[in-house]
Amino acid sequence: MADNYLEKRYDEYQARREAERKARNRAWKKRLDAYRRQLAGQTGSVSGSAPSSASTTADAEQ
Repeated sequence: MADNYLEKRYDEYQARREAERKARNRAWKKRLDAYRRQLAGQTGSVSGSAPSSASTTADAEQ
């Protein structure tokens, strides 16, 4: 009887652990996708602001 109890408890533990792992992976993927979307949105604005930073650098050299 003790073996069945321990096996059941271990199986429950394994199920909880697997569920936590999946939740961590989903959260990580969600954050990564949001970061990628943020980078995609910034690349357009960064290329637009690049000439102004280049002109500032040229002014500093003079």
